[in-house]
Amino acid sequence: MEKRINFIGVIILLSFSIILSRLFYLIIIKGDYYSEKLDKMTYNVVLGPSTPRGRIYDCNMNLLVDNKSIPIIYFNNVLNLNDQEKIDYAYNIIKHIKVDHSKLTDDEIKDFLIARDDNKLDELIEESEWKLYDSRKLTNSDIYDLKKKRISSETIKELKEDDLVVAYLFYLMNKGYYYEDKAIKDDNITDKEIAYIVENYENLGGFNIKYSWERVYPYGDTFRDLLGNIGSISSEEKDEYLKKGYSLNDVVGTSFIEKQYEDILKGTKAKYEIVNKKLKLIEEGKRGNDIVLSIDINLQKEVEKTIKEELIDAKNYGKTEYYDHAFVVIQEPNTGEVLAISGKQIVKDKKGYKVYDYTHNIATDTFTVGSVVKGASMSVGYKEGAIKIGEYMYDDCIKIYSKPKKCSWSKLGRINDLDALAYSSNIYQFKTAFKVAGFNYSYNKKFNVKKDVFKTYRSMFNEYGLGVKTGIDLPFESAGTVGEDYSSDLLLNYTIGQYDTYTILQLSQYVTTIASNGKRLEPHLLKSYYNNDELIKVEPKVLNELSLPSKYLKRIQKGFRGVMSYGLGKNYMGSIKEPAGKTGTSQSFMDTNKDGVIDTATLTNTFVGYAPFDKPKMTIAVVSPNIVYVDSPSSSRSYANKRIARRISEKFFKIS
Repeated sequence: MEKRINFIGVIILLSFSIILSRLFYLIIIKGDYYSEKLDKMTYNVVLGPSTPRGRIYDCNMNLLVDNKSIPIIYFNNVLNLNDQEKIDYAYNIIKHIKVDHSKLTDDEIKDFLIARDDNKLDELIEESEWKLYDSRKLTNSDIYDLKKKRISSETIKELKEDDLVVAYLFYLMNKGYYYEDKAIKDDNITDKEIAYIVENYENLGGFNIKYSWERVYPYGDTFRDLLGNIGSISSEEKDEYLKKGYSLNDVVGTSFIEKQYEDILKGTKAKYEIVNKKLKLIEEGKRGNDIVLSIDINLQKEVEKTIKEELIDAKNYGKTEYYDHAFVVIQEPNTGEVLAISGKQIVKDKKGYKVYDYTHNIATDTFTVGSVVKGASMSVGYKEGAIKIGEYMYDDCIKIYSKPKKCSWSKLGRINDLDALAYSSNIYQFKTAFKVAGFNYSYNKKFNVKKDVFKTYRSMFNEYGLGVKTGIDLPFESAGTVGEDYSSDLLLNYTIGQYDTYTILQLSQYVTTIASNGKRLEPHLLKSYYNNDELIKVEPKVLNELSLPSKYLKRIQKGFRGVMSYGLGKNYMGSIKEPAGKTGTSQSFMDTNKDGVIDTATLTNTFVGYAPFDKPKMTIAVVSPNIVYVDSPSSSRSYANKRIARRISEKFFKIS
């Protein structure tokens, strides 16, 4: 027995030794480590409400988008208060704020009374019911329902005004999801109420002030479409925003510039530490950073006004039944900055024509653009050695086997490469394409074209920005459509802009590439932005340089100058100094009765240009889809596209 007792004693001593040594290790040796770890685990930080977004300015620092604050008194149970604690804080705060409780219902009052006077209301439950409760034949929910049912109307009538206000606050404090901010008062909030809450929020148990920020637009509808909107986080983007640290009730940019530059424009929320059930500010919230756009709002106003007026005026001419919208883009050719960009649509009703902003389609709508692309087509001929500078060809109709005859708009006779651009010769492009394809043309001869020839043409067009995305800083854009048929007739159509389709942004990048001596610049709307107090400028981004030798590009530039000085584009840019550019007309088709069948042929007018010729300050692209109804019996027609280009070009040089 003695041995057994001694053995047990040894075991106990060893156990205590192990425990003591372990405690010594944890407390003395690793004490600081575990204290720090405990602090981290119990350190509770919560974020404040959303802060205002950054402002948006135009290139001349005219304010385009500002914030208008709307104060809201709210409650969030970040301190994990129980019902009685919520009620105590509510009784305190009603001494300092006024709350309308007219929407309070008797049912909500009873919930409040049970929360406040639960023990006192035990007398409403009969002894037999308590016995059933003790034997688990009645649940807590049953007892709650019985109390609620037996609270008399007399009891409710005896409540004072303060009790009713607190009852309504208690209802609001428990409304919705547990983690949400609960709006307590969102209108008629006085400066005195705001001051009290701001000064005492640490002791108010979760009551605080936040601001719902409305965007305001000093220039009204001007450029409004591309400025974008703000709103709630969509279900599709929920996971993405949560990974970035957003809350589901945060306001974010939902379209265009607001969405594109969300990371810059969003504000930084205040941070609070929870200490003894009180909020302690540890980091103040900050308004979002401002951005400066390349847009000149005064020029933008003139562009929008011009498009609107010319669309409506075009209705005074015949053949314009289906002409209802137009687009314009103006760029700075040395930087790629977009100075103005607009699309407008008119819709007729009983009172006349209403004008709608159509700019949101400017990055996605595509068109067959016609002869404006002939600068790119000539580039293929030069690069592939199919034509030489100054080479003459005879412009008369051509025909290949089993295909209709093809001609220029007029029989132009013997012309060189410059005149081919100035007078927009289709035949010059067709005959160049024959040479690129290695085809020795003769009348009605069979022409079998290889797919590689299309690839050769498209590769050069892509270098100009035609058939590829421009890279503009918008959430989305179209690359256009690429034809999948490679027949010989379609190659000829391709060279004159009658096959693949392009956006007006691509046309703008194309002419800007010509004006910038072969550098394809990424178009952008953001000119600069603030990172805290530091202004950061957006540098021009060169996407590629033309693989075309400079002597050929200079020849194309000279041809574009000829278009405007003596060719088909004369007066397209009005009286400004030394313009260069190219006109275009393409055949397009519509489904006018929406039955899924193309039934109407129309013409689309396009124009690209730049000025002055030697040192360009601007480029312009204009598209007027379906400007002419081909089968109309009327002999008159609208020249709206030309007038839009002329008026805007002249206005640009008056403003700049």
